[in-house]
Amino acid sequence: MAAVVNFSSQTPCPRLSSRAEAWLAHGPSLLYKGTCHFKNNSKIVPQHGLYVRRQAESRMFRGRIPVRATFSNRNSSSGSSSTSSSDAINRFYTCINEKNLKQLREIISDDCYVEDCSFPQPFQGKMEFMQFLEQLTACMGQNVKFTIGPVCEGDELAAGVKWHLEWKKKQIPFTRGCSFFECSKQGERIIIMKAQVVIESPFKPGGFALILLKTVTSLFDDFPKATEWFLSRPHVIVQWILRIYAILVAPFINPLLESYIKFWNVVARALLMAINIVRYIYKFFFN
Repeated sequence: MAAVVNFSSQTPCPRLSSRAEAWLAHGPSLLYKGTCHFKNNSKIVPQHGLYVRRQAESRMFRGRIPVRATFSNRNSSSGSSSTSSSDAINRFYTCINEKNLKQLREIISDDCYVEDCSFPQPFQGKMEFMQFLEQLTACMGQNVKFTIGPVCEGDELAAGVKWHLEWKKKQIPFTRGCSFFECSKQGERIIIMKAQVVIESPFKPGGFALILLKTVTSLFDDFPKATEWFLSRPHVIVQWILRIYAILVAPFINPLLESYIKFWNVVARALLMAINIVRYIYKFFFN
């Protein structure tokens, strides 16, 4: 947002045009005629609207410094069609809350690129991203909604917004996030081309994160060549770690993980069955 402010050393006297003076003299919205009663004086002093307005104007402009501001961003007006990037983003989250997948397809580009930091790979193309949105709206159920804050617009149809999830207007912990969008014009419509989503982590390492950062940066400084190689090919390291895990660790860990998952599945089913039984007994005796 760009702003230009000009200050003047002298306060100019405001001069109104003849049309403005006539409007002030006869405007029905500002016209005021009445009488003032003073407690200590029995006289009734008439006050006419023109005199009162001129007194107010002189007080209003006395001691003021003229300011001229120019803003690069403009406020978006809500409507059915997107006329700005903020309109497109508002419609995007509104359609998710309403589970309106048809309108979602209309505001997403065919070759969109969406990077969600919670997923290892970005979503490329409308089809892949729409599959994710279908799963998202299904998992949200009927009571979970996105609540967004003010949309901050930038240059070239770029915008960012903060959001969180609510269940029946109550905020869900660890669901805050920020989304950054890059839009483009398609005829008279604004569509989403790129997006990056950053979600709050449920793990709060606190000061441990600084210790870890110091350790990593010390290793980077001690081994600059290995660091350059690693930063240019991080996927190679990940592949080697996965191979080592599959050969040495997976044969021992996977059976334990499978038994652990089966155990909690049984516990979840038993708990759900108990809740249904209690609900049925409550309805039978109290309804």
